[in-house]
Amino acid sequence: MQPVLTHPWDLSPEEAQALQQQLRGRVRLEPPEGPLRVVGGVDVSVRGDVARAAAVRFSYPDLHPLEAATAEMPVTFPYVPGLLTFREGPAVLSAMARLEGQADVWLFDAHGLAHPRRMGLATHIGILLDCPAIGCAKSRLWGQHGEVPAEEGGWVALEDGEEVIGAVVRTRAGVRPIYVSVGHRMTLERAIEIALGCCTRYRLPEPVRWAHRVAGGQVFPGWQLSFL
Repeated sequence: MQPVLTHPWDLSPEEAQALQQQLRGRVRLEPPEGPLRVVGGVDVSVRGDVARAAAVRFSYPDLHPLEAATAEMPVTFPYVPGLLTFREGPAVLSAMARLEGQADVWLFDAHGLAHPRRMGLATHIGILLDCPAIGCAKSRLWGQHGEVPAEEGGWVALEDGEEVIGAVVRTRAGVRPIYVSVGHRMTLERAIEIALGCCTRYRLPEPVRWAHRVAGGQVFPGWQLSFL
């Protein structure tokens, strides 16, 4: 996958925030077109001054692993909450470009619109690649919500004032919920449906769970691998 939109990465934090505000108007809130046959997952592991990104592909709905790729790049941007894409984005784009196939939708271990400037990693990369993207984060970055229903599949809206910016979703009964939000070319209702459809025995959707493991150095036996 190659970007349809590019921008400089060597920005100051102030310039990075201004760029996020510019990109915000490019978000498309629409359901993905066509059947869902392949889902992708993306995660990043940062150790010291190196970011290691992983991108994986699964068939859907049977969630059979198809392919994985990684990329490592030096981290040059400082750690600033809300600007993590500028630390991790180049490695993510490199890993996704190394995949031989594509996915109908991408799930990121990150936020999408559930971000103070509505520009989490899932939204930012979704815009650059112009691909359907969903944020599936393990913790809250922004917004407020009420009590999440205890049963599997229960959810409540994540809100910033009167604006709904995501959903807090219980993927399994008795476990902590995840924070699902639109990345790009997606609706919140469809994002919740896809995230739940990608969950099996675990809290996280399988593409995100395995992207996390691959970014940490693990592989799934029989996968087609492309490591850098």
